[in-house]
Amino acid sequence: MDRFEKIRENGHATILAIETSCDETAAAVVRDGRQVLGNVLFSQIEIHKKFGGVVPEIASRNHVEKLPYIVSEAMERAGVTFSDFDAIAVTYGPGLVGALLTGVSYAKALSFANDIPLVAVNHMEGHLSANFITYPDLEPPFICLLVSGGHTMIIEVSDYCSYRLIGTTRDDAIGEAFDKVARVLHEPYPGGPNVERLALQGDPEKYRFSIPLKNEVTYDYSFSGLKTAVINLVRNSESRREEISREDVAASFQKVAIDHLLDPLLRYAKTSGNRKIVIGGGVSANRYLRDTVEKMFGSDYEIYFPALSYCTDNAAMIGSAAFYTIMKGGKEAGLDLNAKPGLEI
Repeated sequence: MDRFEKIRENGHATILAIETSCDETAAAVVRDGRQVLGNVLFSQIEIHKKFGGVVPEIASRNHVEKLPYIVSEAMERAGVTFSDFDAIAVTYGPGLVGALLTGVSYAKALSFANDIPLVAVNHMEGHLSANFITYPDLEPPFICLLVSGGHTMIIEVSDYCSYRLIGTTRDDAIGEAFDKVARVLHEPYPGGPNVERLALQGDPEKYRFSIPLKNEVTYDYSFSGLKTAVINLVRNSESRREEISREDVAASFQKVAIDHLLDPLLRYAKTSGNRKIVIGGGVSANRYLRDTVEKMFGSDYEIYFPALSYCTDNAAMIGSAAFYTIMKGGKEAGLDLNAKPGLEI
């Protein structure tokens, strides 16, 4: 018998969620997809900072060490025991394969030991679902822009767990481009927030970078050429010993990157007629992006950004996504569940 049938009948579930797709070790207790009872995260930023980026093996080892404590703390904050859970949810992709495996393995062990059904969650569905926590009244349909270190895509969400990919990046994700620009500007990991900090002090019109794909009618993205243009500008200036303003470079890059990000979104929104725009993923924390969206879309659209605490990787969003996976007929994952680093939405 489908152990999720009871949840679908009464519309309620308390879920333990685990997220280890990259360098954040996270666990949360989420009720009915919207209410967060306990949410705990161990960030590895300081560990990886000296390497200039995430070292997969080190990330995996830290997940193994921290997961039992993070899960216990989340449960303690929520005031629950394993007998209170209707399901255990875990991110199984996309992400770093070793990091994903630590979370999947631990979740499977908890599921088996406590006889609690397991739910496999797509990390990108989690970022989308972060807005369901921030806005308890938010319902599909809507258009979603997912922007992170590994993904940049426009998705049409017609219902819970019902998606249609409208456009995606052909090369680098926007978050990856921010990180690489940060590196050439000699800013530490994580790069995105540091480029944003520099840009606040710079002139966005100082350097004229070309808008990618400006001659194409497409909803796709491309950030590789823009990133390379910035790198070449900085390196050529340094080789000629010419003075260059890192602040102006950051501001000019950020402006073009965000303009490129939002142009296809606005064009599709006008075409579709959908007036609800939901934005998720780590880059959704960028203040310039938020301000530009408000100006560009104005009062004609309903704009939704997740709370800052739910922009970057966290387990609460995984618990939310898991609830709607169950409610829309998702099946229990078996103990043969494996990590899928290249999983698509």
